[in-house]
Amino acid sequence: MSEREDTERAVESAEPPEQDLPTWDDDYLQRVADRLQYNYDLERDYAADGERFDLYGRLFVESQKQFLHRSINWANYETSEHLFARRADGVSTADLDALVALGHDLADEWIDASEEHHGTEFTFVLVVPDVPEDVRSHVSGFRDRTLLKYGYYGSYEVNLAVVAPEREDAVASSEADVAAAFELWRDLDAEPSGLLGRLRALLG
Repeated sequence: MSEREDTERAVESAEPPEQDLPTWDDDYLQRVADRLQYNYDLERDYAADGERFDLYGRLFVESQKQFLHRSINWANYETSEHLFARRADGVSTADLDALVALGHDLADEWIDASEEHHGTEFTFVLVVPDVPEDVRSHVSGFRDRTLLKYGYYGSYEVNLAVVAPEREDAVASSEADVAAAFELWRDLDAEPSGLLGRLRALLG
């Protein structure tokens, strides 16, 4: 008897494979990495187009419809997120604009635009002593989504977040769900609308 199955494969599974987690001298970033390690492939001291980041993470999700057997499949879609985080002594709106420009440059270089590409996110997180009010206003109202070939090849999005962990303060743009992982004073399991909720939605 034939059955049609919808399956989704992703980095996360019921029993996530162990990876060699890098270690950070920065205790805060180490604790953030502990939160991210089962969903993101993580690296430290990462460089992208000449910009250095203390932490880099990549999340990849592939969805696929199948009929009877995995060799008979269609509607294959790929979604990924590139996460860049670093400490800074301070932050200005000009700093954020430079990161947005970097995100667009990386999109041009990294995205293989095709029918299988559903979406890519570039998320930049700055860890700072405090969040200036002009930065808070800029980030909270920020969204930058670009359609590829009028959406036929999916889209990409640049996200921003600024976190002041010593003050337990943070602001993130509307689609920067992963910023919740940087708010160590929050319980992710208790907030289904955050990072874990988004992953559950992606994984069905």
